[in-house]
Amino acid sequence: MTLETQEWLPVDLTGKTAVVCGSTQGIGFAAAQHLAGLGARVLLIARNAERLHSAQASLPNPERHATVQADFSDPTDVQRAIAEITEREPVHILVNNTGGPAGGPIVDADIQAFRNTFEQHLVCNHLLAQAVLPGMKDAGYGRIINVISTSVKQPLANLGVSNTIRGAVASWAKTWANEVGAFGITVNNVLPGATNTARLDQIISAKADKTGRSETEIRAQMASAVPLNRTGNPEEVGRAIAFLASPSASYISGINLPVDGGRTSSL
Repeated sequence: MTLETQEWLPVDLTGKTAVVCGSTQGIGFAAAQHLAGLGARVLLIARNAERLHSAQASLPNPERHATVQADFSDPTDVQRAIAEITEREPVHILVNNTGGPAGGPIVDADIQAFRNTFEQHLVCNHLLAQAVLPGMKDAGYGRIINVISTSVKQPLANLGVSNTIRGAVASWAKTWANEVGAFGITVNNVLPGATNTARLDQIISAKADKTGRSETEIRAQMASAVPLNRTGNPEEVGRAIAFLASPSASYISGINLPVDGGRTSSL
């Protein structure tokens, strides 16, 4: 097949329904915007009703989309929310995205912090994926995309609990990819680097308090560690998520995709 006669797969999501978690700000909101822009119906899930409605109003054709409240610190509440969705309609795209735990060295980590983070990330991801799987199988189309961290390739200093649980989620996702690929479902992880979100602001503020250095200096140092010489923007991660959700990414599954400007040292 030549380039002239090849049938090109579109980056088009018309007719697809996407569930996007943590979709009121940062990377989750950017993903929702791009998915909606490609024609998907987006169901936004987050804890704060006011922010959810504001996010929906900011999407293209807002009346086409919907919101569902859920608290990711409570897996039973997440299970209730996704059941409400799947009882009404099938879901073709699931974007698992949840805020990370507080920073700190692993030697000081409280055992409960591991348990809470495991439930908030891996357990909630699993419940959501299980709930949408039947609809994806029936459609012969499914995209499960997990927003994790570059720490699954290279652990990050002073993020002990996060490093541990993010690695578990990456292994969970790879196992899912192996088991559901036969049904036309792909499972991939997007690994943001230093990205201009509220989460990054919190990390910088905590580091400034601990070291006595200014936040401006710390932010500049972070940018200088990136080959592209800047921190990323949520929209750049959102575009990667939207591509992996599209038919054009039909043969990409089980990968960890860094979106970090080249900062991660490992291949």
